Amino acid sequence: MVERLGRGPASVSELAEPLAMSLAAVLQHVQILEASGLVRSEKVGRVRTCQLEPKALDTVDGWVAGRRSDWEHRLDRLGRLLDDESLNRSEPHPPKRSTR
Repeated sequence: MVERLGRGPASVSELAEPLAMSLAAVLQHVQILEASGLVRSEKVGRVRTCQLEPKALDTVDGWVAGRRSDWEHRLDRLGRLLDDESLNRSEPHPPKRSTR
């Protein structure tokens, strides 16, 4: 639904058309998107038209970017740790001395 609304406003019926969902289920999804602030809708007669709220998407984008940055940092650390471990395994170890 969000992807479709990215192309422009659409009625609830238009949003439901390609989905294997009832119109009532699509309306519930729209209501959740409205409650989250990602979408706003307007009812004129019997037609409810929805559109994205760009400012809300900026907030989502900022949140995702922060999570991405955290995970990239963690994965970089893991990569360095694995590289170090790999180097330690490939280096020949000196023969062990007997303690007898």
